[in-house]
Amino acid sequence: MRIYYHRDFDGMASAAILADALESCGLEKEVNWAGVNFDKTLNWEGFAMGQFFAVVDFHYHPRAKYWFDHHPTTFLTPDDEASYTENQTHSFDPTAKSCPPIILKHAIEKWGYEPRAHYEDLAKWSDIIDSASFGSADQSLFGKEAAIRISRALTCAPDLSFHDKVVKMMRNKAMLQVANDPTVEKCYQRSCRNRENALENFTKNIQLRSATALMADLRSKKIRRERFAPFYLHPEIHYAITLLPTRAGVHITVASNPWNRPKSDFHIGEMMKEYSGGGHIGVGGCNPPDEQTAVMWAHEIFNKIENLH
Repeated sequence: MRIYYHRDFDGMASAAILADALESCGLEKEVNWAGVNFDKTLNWEGFAMGQFFAVVDFHYHPRAKYWFDHHPTTFLTPDDEASYTENQTHSFDPTAKSCPPIILKHAIEKWGYEPRAHYEDLAKWSDIIDSASFGSADQSLFGKEAAIRISRALTCAPDLSFHDKVVKMMRNKAMLQVANDPTVEKCYQRSCRNRENALENFTKNIQLRSATALMADLRSKKIRRERFAPFYLHPEIHYAITLLPTRAGVHITVASNPWNRPKSDFHIGEMMKEYSGGGHIGVGGCNPPDEQTAVMWAHEIFNKIENLH
């Protein structure tokens, strides 16, 4: 059984907990895992063909034996939504802040699972990180808590196998032990250096700006990226669009300001479904097929949100 997880703190914690639950409850004998990102949705119908798999914290897949998610935009087609039913191996809660609490509740109630002691803390911080429920922009950037250090380390992963290794550590170790792992600590220290670069270079790379929104192009390899830099440096804005380089190509992230929420009920995740992506009301993303398309889409998205308040 292979668990496919969204490659962020929330998805990785989900994979760790589900793997432990499946093996501990005797539902599966051998479980492994691998990360995915939005580029996979460009051929989601043919994804993992012939495999025996689970999907967590990512789009619904009708062939997944186990599936858990909390994204309101999880169903890519009306047929997918119509075919979904809550059962012993599938659970969906779009009101949840992150995915691990959904898996824990389901596994305890449906499978008689007894979670490891550190999973409660893992789920709590997954909620905080994925919903951007930090006390301030300053905490999101400079917080020293173990979960924040791990989350920051993920931004400097040396390769994709790093995420899989951290999932294994999350499964077996408390977060402080994970954060203190030499490889994770090395990535965290690098992320701190990158943070200074990101804060220094963000404003000069803003391409479009209105009273309440901005769009920044951070595709240059010389520029580092900070998720909350737009709102730390420009607390007056409501929305930020960023173009980012990834191993899968250019990524577009759109987010509303967690510390200066817009009054508009505009749903970013629903908008991003139009671009083969997804997300929540306050944040979403997509992976365009090429750089030219990415720039065009970023401009289109800015035009849609530039005057929202």
